[in-house]
Amino acid sequence: MVRVRFAPSPTGYLHVGGARTALYNFLYARRYGGQFILRIEDTDLERSTEEAMRMQIADLKWLGILWDEGPHPESLQDLGPHGPYRQSHRKDIYRQYAERLVDEGRAYYDFRTDSELEAIKEKLIASEKPPQIEAPAQIVPPAEARERISRGEPGAIRFRVAEKRDYFVQDLVRGEVRFPSDMVGDFVLVRSNGMPVYNFCCVIDDALMKITHVFRAEEHLSNTLRQMMIYEALKFPLPQFGHLSFILGPDKQKLSKRHGATSCNDFRLRGYLPEALNNFILLSGWSSPDGREILSRDEQIQLFTHERFNPAPAVFDETKLLWMNATYLRALPTEELWARVEPFLREAGLQLPQVENVAWREQTLSAFKTSMQTLADAVPLYRLLDDSAFSVKPEAQEVCAWPEAKKVWQAWLQELRAFPGEKLSEADFLALQDRVKDLAGVKGKHLFQPIRVAVIGQPQGTEVKLLVPMMKKSSLIARAEKL
Repeated sequence: MVRVRFAPSPTGYLHVGGARTALYNFLYARRYGGQFILRIEDTDLERSTEEAMRMQIADLKWLGILWDEGPHPESLQDLGPHGPYRQSHRKDIYRQYAERLVDEGRAYYDFRTDSELEAIKEKLIASEKPPQIEAPAQIVPPAEARERISRGEPGAIRFRVAEKRDYFVQDLVRGEVRFPSDMVGDFVLVRSNGMPVYNFCCVIDDALMKITHVFRAEEHLSNTLRQMMIYEALKFPLPQFGHLSFILGPDKQKLSKRHGATSCNDFRLRGYLPEALNNFILLSGWSSPDGREILSRDEQIQLFTHERFNPAPAVFDETKLLWMNATYLRALPTEELWARVEPFLREAGLQLPQVENVAWREQTLSAFKTSMQTLADAVPLYRLLDDSAFSVKPEAQEVCAWPEAKKVWQAWLQELRAFPGEKLSEADFLALQDRVKDLAGVKGKHLFQPIRVAVIGQPQGTEVKLLVPMMKKSSLIARAEKL
């Protein structure tokens, strides 16, 4: 059975690059009837926090990337038979395998101090040799080493790279990759403070959790040699590796915060839809066989294979993401779109008395959604309908100074007060506008713009014939009376 994993470090919100890795693993598992595991790599105790882990889990849930095994999305208790799923809870497991390697002569305790190791590296550099640490002339026997550790003497466990040869991996994205073993010296498995290092934890976890395929970012390609050595030493089966291309910013540099929003939470707060962000990051390194760009989740699963990965870097094009988001947004059923828009309106503190009226909601969304690319775009549109937010904007001052404006407003008020009923249809508004034209003796922009200022306080914006039917006559009168 296919078993894949996503293993983030909980140091902040989920980056879009991490989200893409999670999505690819999730889709691969679903495509081949396998299982998707979430593992938390939190051995960096200084930077890892439970709050950040909860934030990343919330981001994955928002994206709909759900796991079969890992921390429960609510309680964080282990969900599955291969836990614990947090590396900070697996230290005893790592120590067991490290000691096994020591006993078998594949690793050793290293009591050299940082200053001693630094001096060795400097000497190698001066001799124009790679600054790689090798075993000391005399390795401390395991029993003696453990005795010294028990007395409180600090010592790391270091893997011994004894054999010089080439290692090969058939990468599912990049084809055959060769690693000469002399690329690395003897490397640390467990630090002198007792904390195991990433490469060691990763191998133990992937092996014990029966991971069959490892899809991860290209930056991890350099870790593969050390991990292959550990797999071999422990006689663990090697999973299939696939190293995904980098995601670059518009300047062709690796995507980072200097490019703007880079976390999934940033995009959520800015009103992007999770399905649009999913679809967009899917295409940042993968393409559909038929070239389609808008794909449902079921279609994504059906079409997803590693053969469609592109090893070339992907450029994060937010203009395209915005287009894709608008496409998804405008395709939502009205009731669903309102459910997603409403929290943004509430957060903005808008006062909309008709908000409980389903027909009103449908009417407003029908008019506004063509002007929306994100959910947050609804806020300035609906603010036009909030009487408490009405004011004459600075850009309306030129219109207010026109001699014709006052005549238009007087006629507008007169016709509003005379209109029977509390709501105007679009046809009612157009008829009333014609009467204002006759009463004030003006036409063109000298008619339309003063009426617009009387309705929304500004001379440009959404068509007034669409806005007026969304508002009560009493609101229109109250606004006009402020001019």
